[in-house]
Amino acid sequence: MRSRILARTLVSAVTVVGIAAGGLAAAGSSFAASEPVTKPAAGSGEISTLATNNLGLTAAQAKNVQRWLVKHWGYNDAIDGELGTDSWKAFQRALKAHWGYPGAIDGDPGENTVKALQRLLKKGYGYGGAIDGDPGKGTQIAFKKFSEGASSARPNGLR
Repeated sequence: MRSRILARTLVSAVTVVGIAAGGLAAAGSSFAASEPVTKPAAGSGEISTLATNNLGLTAAQAKNVQRWLVKHWGYNDAIDGELGTDSWKAFQRALKAHWGYPGAIDGDPGENTVKALQRLLKKGYGYGGAIDGDPGKGTQIAFKKFSEGASSARPNGLR
């Protein structure tokens, strides 16, 4: 009788430990999945967060934007179809010069960057929404129109 009780106790203890270990393993993998992707910055020995935000553009459309940035706004990174930090810094220079962007040239397409972009898109690319800093569907549709006409756009972004 004692051996049965001991066996049940042992099985119960192993089960509890197994469940706890499984819960910790799942928590660890979900935590790892939520961490930002980082890579060393070229030649600096520092770690930087990779930031790409195409605001709904395809790679081909983003390449059009990058070519416009090369032509007018000092972008000198790869034409790779990924609007990363350097692309957004160049775009922020345009937005600061012509569309009321008040922030730092930091490459972060945050609320103020999007508001200035929305002013540009409202003026020349059919954006009809609020200047609210939310890069929603209307902003994305107008940004696609911008990207399609970027090759003939002037430095202020208008055709």
